[in-house]
Amino acid sequence: MRRASPYSYALHALLLTSGALLPDTKRSPATVTAFPYNCLAHAHLRFSAASPPSAPLRLFSAMLARGARPNRHSFPSLLKSAAASGSAAAAGALHAQCLRRGLASDRFVACSLVSAYGRTGHPARDARKVFDEMEGSPDLAACNALLDALCLAGDLEAAGTFFERMPARDAVTWTTFVSGLSRGGRHRCALEVFGGFLLGNMGRRLEEATLGLMSGMAVHAYMVRHEVEPTAFLGTALVDMYGKHGRLGGCTGAFEFVCRKEVCTWNALLLALANHGKEAEALVKFDMMRAEGFSPNQITFVALLMACARAGMVEIGLYWFEAMVANYKVTPLMVHYGCVVDLLGRAGRFMDAIQVIERMPFAPDASVWGDLLGACRLHGNVELAVEVGKKLMALGPQQSGRYVTVRNVFLEDGNWQAGVRIGEVMQEAGIKKIVGQSSVVLHGHAIL
Repeated sequence: MRRASPYSYALHALLLTSGALLPDTKRSPATVTAFPYNCLAHAHLRFSAASPPSAPLRLFSAMLARGARPNRHSFPSLLKSAAASGSAAAAGALHAQCLRRGLASDRFVACSLVSAYGRTGHPARDARKVFDEMEGSPDLAACNALLDALCLAGDLEAAGTFFERMPARDAVTWTTFVSGLSRGGRHRCALEVFGGFLLGNMGRRLEEATLGLMSGMAVHAYMVRHEVEPTAFLGTALVDMYGKHGRLGGCTGAFEFVCRKEVCTWNALLLALANHGKEAEALVKFDMMRAEGFSPNQITFVALLMACARAGMVEIGLYWFEAMVANYKVTPLMVHYGCVVDLLGRAGRFMDAIQVIERMPFAPDASVWGDLLGACRLHGNVELAVEVGKKLMALGPQQSGRYVTVRNVFLEDGNWQAGVRIGEVMQEAGIKKIVGQSSVVLHGHAIL
């Protein structure tokens, strides 16, 4: 983990030593106030690297046990904690507490409730109901919270209608809606909305949150020109953008440009290096990441295992796969097992790869079998390729690429008869090979 700020611990220690959080038999329960608990919950959220997201929720239990009565200042921090931990149950339980104490209609509390419902996977109607029951006219912060909840729930039609009816908008409003459209696959609409933001903000500096949605090197240039300090969110977007275009120089430059890096920033760099032939450099950066106090997560290990597989570093890859579970307590996903199968398959260790598949805690999907099939083709293992191909065809009988791969294995082995037979099977099943296309961008226009 990153080196934590000591402030939340120091505050906790101060409150304990002062007796503010300890049971006092001389006091009546009514004299135990919520103030120190509110301060400590806020400190835990403020310095989240020092505490787990659920820390304020545990404080809330202690607060109730010692007779302190939560107030309108207690619940926003608690609801943020529920949202950060992704606990839908905690958000619902806190809402019940708010209703019981007559605080649910408070604008400050209700805004936090709307946001928590949106970020813990509740249906959009739950957030909307809280919003509609707020006292007075909802302010811009509450409107932004509901817009975010609608977007997170995938109800983009309702989000669009609400967006058009908002009496006021700020950069957060535009960013939330554009991000929601993009996340929902409505990329063209997202660009049109973003264009509307630009037209309405000519002559103003763009807000940093909105800059993160812009594509291309123009973002980087704008930031340098206007001395915008990149946050981890914005810097990661830049690193990822350069990495996906294979511009490793720009990728590294954007990474160094970020002053306060997070794990996601390192992950974007590692993935870019692993995907573009810089496997050894990816391993060096991984060591640097750990040396600076960052704890790798699931995405980090995907990049690391991918780099090991492509560089042929089998033993190193197997070591980190074991360390991922034993040392870092990261649960392997299907993609991690696929990387290990690819790692072993590329080295020709087919029996080991099959053992990994057999020991997986879930049924292998097409991506895992596909990694093994690619290794079979690489090493000309026709017999195993046929068996793997059958499993792939059973998983996706209409996927032409799987038939084509098996056919190519036969053809490369000189078994023309078997290769032709695969083609006949495709024809009989009505499966057509997808025609490949390439494109070249010339003066900003894609030419097929």
